[in-house]
Amino acid sequence: MRTVNAYAAPSATEPLVKTTIERRDLLPGDVMIDIDYAGICHSDIHTVRGEWGGIEYPQVVGHEIVGHVSEVGSDVTKHRVGDLVGVGCMVNSCRECEQCLAGQEQYCLQGNTGTYASVDRADGTITQGGYSQAVVVDQDFVLRVPESLDIERVAPLLCAGITLYSPLHHWNAGPGMQVAIVGLGGLGHMGVKIAAALGAEVTVLSQTTSKKEDSLKFGAKAHYATKDPETFEELRGSFDLIINTVSAKIDMAAHLSLLKVDGTMVNVGAPSEPLEVPAFALLPGRRSWAGSSIGGIRETQEMLDFCAEHGILPETELISADQVNEAYERVLSSDVRYRFVIDAATLA
Repeated sequence: MRTVNAYAAPSATEPLVKTTIERRDLLPGDVMIDIDYAGICHSDIHTVRGEWGGIEYPQVVGHEIVGHVSEVGSDVTKHRVGDLVGVGCMVNSCRECEQCLAGQEQYCLQGNTGTYASVDRADGTITQGGYSQAVVVDQDFVLRVPESLDIERVAPLLCAGITLYSPLHHWNAGPGMQVAIVGLGGLGHMGVKIAAALGAEVTVLSQTTSKKEDSLKFGAKAHYATKDPETFEELRGSFDLIINTVSAKIDMAAHLSLLKVDGTMVNVGAPSEPLEVPAFALLPGRRSWAGSSIGGIRETQEMLDFCAEHGILPETELISADQVNEAYERVLSSDVRYRFVIDAATLA
C-alpha cells in the first residue's frame, strides 16, 4: 500500500477536503503513476453531489489524469518507468464481451470500471480518482501521451477530447460536412477544434454571441445565439451533424429542426433531467437523435495522436488543489474558459 494526499468529497453537500488515501500494491499487470496534472470535469461535480445517483463517501474524483510512470508490475510490457502517460474515464472492463473485444470498452456489456466511484475489479474497493498524488492502473488502460503536447494542458483531452472526438469520428465528420456544436464550454470548445481539424465546416450554437471571437479563433466559420428565435429560422435544415454538449435542458424540437434530411443530433452532455423529444421533430426529415459516451482505449490513443499531429490542446486555467471548491462554483456559473487543471504538486 502507498499512502498519498488527495482531495475528497466527504458527502454530497460538503466541500472537498484534503485527506489521504491508500493506493493498492501493484499486481503483475499494474502501473503506478505519479500524477502531475488532473483536469476538473463537470461530471466530477455531478458525481460528488449525488446528481447521477448515490455513491460511497469519502470520494476522490478526477478522470483526466496525466503523469509519469513511477513503478511497473512484473508483467508490464506496454509502459516503462519515466514514461509520460494518461488515464481517462475508465480503468478496467470485463475484457470478454463483444464490445470489449471490439475495442469499445466504454460500452462494456458488464459495465466498465470507472476511474472513480466504481467497484475495482482488482480488489473490490471503490476506485478513487485523479485529485491525488498517484494512481495505480492496469497497463491496458494507460495511454501514451505524445511528448509534443503541453503537459500542463493535456489532461482534459482524456475526457473532453475523447468525448468529442468519438462521435465526430463515428459520424464521419470531415470535408463537405456541416457540423454544429451546441455550447462553447469545456466540451464544446474541444468539439470546434477537432471538427475543424477533421475538415468539417463548423458552426457554434451558444446562448449568446459573447464567445463568438473564441469560436472563430478555435476554427468555427460562424457563431449564432440560440436566445435569438431568428437563429432557428435562418438555420433550419442546415446541418448534417449536431453535437449537443450542454448538460442542461434545451429546446430539443428547435435544435432538431436545424438538421438536414437524414441528419443526426448527438448528445454528449448529460443533464440530470430528462430531455423531451417530440416525435414530429424527428419524423419529417428522417432525423436521428443519438447519444455517445467516451471512446475506447484504442480510439483514445488515436485521439491523442491526432491532437499531437494537429497541435490541438484545450484552453485551460491552472489552479492549486486548495482552489478546487472555488473552481467547482466557477464551473457551475460558467466562469471558466474553458477547463480547470489542478497542479498535483500542490497536494504535497
